[in-house]
Amino acid sequence: MTNPYEVIGVAPTASSADIQKAYRQLAKKLHPDLNPGDKAAEEKFKELAGAYDLLSDVEKRKRFDNGEIDATGVERPQHHFYRDFATSDHAHPYTDNSGFADFMDTDDALAELLRRGERARANRRGQDLHYHLPISFVESVKGANKRLTLPDGGTLDVTIPPGLVDGQILRLRGKGAPGAGTGGHGDALIEVEVLPDRRFSREGDDISLELPISLSEAVLGGRIRVPTPTGYVTMAVPKGSNTGTTMRLKGKGAPRRGGGHGDQFVKLKVVLPKTPDPELEAFVSNWEKGKAFNPREDSTS
Repeated sequence: MTNPYEVIGVAPTASSADIQKAYRQLAKKLHPDLNPGDKAAEEKFKELAGAYDLLSDVEKRKRFDNGEIDATGVERPQHHFYRDFATSDHAHPYTDNSGFADFMDTDDALAELLRRGERARANRRGQDLHYHLPISFVESVKGANKRLTLPDGGTLDVTIPPGLVDGQILRLRGKGAPGAGTGGHGDALIEVEVLPDRRFSREGDDISLELPISLSEAVLGGRIRVPTPTGYVTMAVPKGSNTGTTMRLKGKGAPRRGGGHGDQFVKLKVVLPKTPDPELEAFVSNWEKGKAFNPREDSTS
């Protein structure tokens, strides 16, 4: 066993009052009732209780200091064989609460805390259970009703509120593990993963979309259908639009927490036909102004 002075954290010259004060401070931190399930804290408390049992007894402390007994209170034999001291009737103070008795009798506040802890454990609330639920980008914006299949084969119906973001945790009260006594069930905590969408991206409450347009639409303008998370809308493309031209659809973004919606930004991308068009090639070949135009002029100067 470790030196009892080191266990309590005092010097060998410490007074009885200092030893008692140091012991109480550590006992408040390490007592098993205040650290349920913490085996390390329980072992440390046992060691602390044994150290205090020895040092709080004037006679035992004196004999320990003189080397007559060891840290467990057992006599130090001078010339005995192993069989003479292999067993001992000395009981650890933690087993009969003697070390804790002093602590309890002199600290009513903590004693009451521990008594309440016993009552709470008898009527302990059930544990919260954690689950993971993937949803689509559109569902995160519009909201949805989802059914989550649990590991035990059961199901949970989950309402996805509009505007939910990736990593958000939904709490379903009373859907967790059962408790003890009158404690009731815990909650189900569902972490939502918003799956990537090949069309949309989100920044805050605003949504962005890159939309291909034809050369004719870019040059002549026109009205085109644009997808949004809540369905298609019609948008006017102005004449002379270019790749990178960005247009705004007001109020077509994600719901805002304080009310209203963000916007959807549509970034145009001019796309040529996959199959070469001889007519287009002939026109471009004879388009003298097109040949004279240098789109990289500003970037090379």
